[in-house]
Amino acid sequence: MKASSIPHFLRIYVVENDADSRQMLTLLLKSWGHDVDSASTMAEALAHLPGQRYDVLISDIGLPDGNGWQMMDKLRELGTMKGIGYAIAMSGYGMGSDLEKSRAAGFRHHLIKPMDVDQLDELLLGIIREIDGDA
Repeated sequence: MKASSIPHFLRIYVVENDADSRQMLTLLLKSWGHDVDSASTMAEALAHLPGQRYDVLISDIGLPDGNGWQMMDKLRELGTMKGIGYAIAMSGYGMGSDLEKSRAAGFRHHLIKPMDVDQLDELLLGIIREIDGDA
């Protein structure tokens, strides 16, 4: 079952420096009915996220002004992670050490690029079920 067929939308924040990838992911998520905001850099995300609430943060690991792991550390220092339900990393790197760094940083999942949209859909469906208490 597609996340788009579940009567619940998620507030999602995407951090992706590649403009085309960010736009395509944003359009895909919006087509599934989610509310999506985005940033292209760690600094932009750090400026926007404090005080905000999002169900899901999806972040590329490789950013022009740092990496997703550093961003998670800074968000935790700011107390911002309390407003984010779930964090999903995206990266072209999928070695065991990369996956472990993502888990240690607080990412619940690590998707390898090019991202499998069906896998993303299943992750979001699981998050929706968990939020709705159906897990």
